[in-house]
Amino acid sequence: MTTPAAPWNRVEGKIQPWHLDRLAVVYVRQSTPQQVIDHGESTRLQYGLRQRAVELGWDASRVLMIDEDLGHSASGLVARPGFQRLVSEVGLDHVGLVLGVEMSRLARSGREWHQLLELCALAGALLADPDGIYDPAEHNDRMLLGLKGTISEAELHLIKQRMWNGRIAKARRGELAVPLPIGYVRLPDGQVVKDPDEQVQTLVKLVFGLFDELATINAVLRFLVDHGIEIGVRARSGLGKGQLEWRRPSRIVIQNMLRHPAYAGVFVYGRSRTDPRRRLAGRPFTGRVRRPREEWLVYLPGVLPAYIDLDRHERTLARIEANRARSLSMGAVRDGPALLAGVMSAYK
Repeated sequence: MTTPAAPWNRVEGKIQPWHLDRLAVVYVRQSTPQQVIDHGESTRLQYGLRQRAVELGWDASRVLMIDEDLGHSASGLVARPGFQRLVSEVGLDHVGLVLGVEMSRLARSGREWHQLLELCALAGALLADPDGIYDPAEHNDRMLLGLKGTISEAELHLIKQRMWNGRIAKARRGELAVPLPIGYVRLPDGQVVKDPDEQVQTLVKLVFGLFDELATINAVLRFLVDHGIEIGVRARSGLGKGQLEWRRPSRIVIQNMLRHPAYAGVFVYGRSRTDPRRRLAGRPFTGRVRRPREEWLVYLPGVLPAYIDLDRHERTLARIEANRARSLSMGAVRDGPALLAGVMSAYK
């Protein structure tokens, strides 16, 4: 009894001599640096595709490894230089075969996936995964590849939805590990406590006391700078993660401290959302837009150790908003005469 040929060997005449004269490209990708560390077997499998290309007839010197996207998310084209390089090589007719452990993992959006399929069809390039070899210029292969891409995109959506539901459920219990503001640390068991450094605690209390007395953020900042007082910040990443660093105060840091509900003991989540139109490619934390307070997803008083009470927090927010409104109105008064003069001159 003859053993059926493995999918890799069922080439069915698709690979032509002119394919072998071009490059066989192995595209290697994992979404995050943590996946690269935790899922080493996946990385090894992807690099092992070089040998698969050799078994299919390519000379080892004609196999190109594109691995610039290891640790890069597939959420944005510009953020993935490796995918851009792949598309460019295909478009320049340099590629005879594109290999991947999962074809649908090459691109996780329909637009990118069908762009790649169209380019491969025009250039005559084949695609291959452990299930077989595909010619996107052939109707049946094109339909199968399209289905793989659609299923992959739906799978990604379901994974994101499950992760989001779990995150929200944990946040509503006040157990989600969100970044902490200055003056707080998280213990190994997950409990949030005030920073054990007494100077940091004193500084937090000083900032709120100064604002009560001086009434404006700029005045607080000026006082800290004039007296050479620095802000104690715990490093969130790198070799010094968790270590205390003393930094020069800035207006945005003071403003964030005064506005953050955590100092009144409130655990909050979902104070902002991502606007895709404002997001910059390659910068995943851009495009954030503040939600109105009534739209915050989680608001749990009494969960965190407090530096101030809720009434004082509300008064602080009200004073900041009043200062902002007054500043805007004063700006309008200053600009009013110039604006009027400009309008009048336009009608002369």
